[in-house]
Amino acid sequence: MAYGKRQRNNYRRRLESKTDYHRRLRLLKGGVPRAIVRVSNTQITCQLANYTKDGDAILASFTGADLGSHGYPSDASKKSVPACYLAGFALGQKAKSNGINEAILDIGLSSASSGSRVFSALKGMIDAGLEIPHGESILPSEDRINGAHISESLSKALDKTKKSIEGAFK
Repeated sequence: MAYGKRQRNNYRRRLESKTDYHRRLRLLKGGVPRAIVRVSNTQITCQLANYTKDGDAILASFTGADLGSHGYPSDASKKSVPACYLAGFALGQKAKSNGINEAILDIGLSSASSGSRVFSALKGMIDAGLEIPHGESILPSEDRINGAHISESLSKALDKTKKSIEGAFK
């Protein structure tokens, strides 16, 4: 522990490895909403948040559990690459219907591996029409997004779910 008059303690969330305050400050200085993507053990969570002095205000949110109401198979994974793409696509559609056109990606403490589930959600947000700065090399391939690496039936369900999401947020 840090003791003495020239040392100070770290913030609790930094000690628990939950928040990188240096990265968060750089994201907040831009003034645009943050597209937050978090992958848990069971599902994905995508949110659009804006900073206020009383705490972050959530503008729009979509989780993997919400995919079932749009026709996504209940026995399929809610955190796979296709599910992450659909969750990002739905968040982008919801944001566009609320008048939000741009955002910046906030991946938190997850690693930035090209083609990962986080960037699959980013691809969904971009396909929905959100303007998010990115490089094309980090996005997953179309075969992985369509679920061809998992099963053929999932890729058919993906198209039906995507059309249902487009109709829900117009």
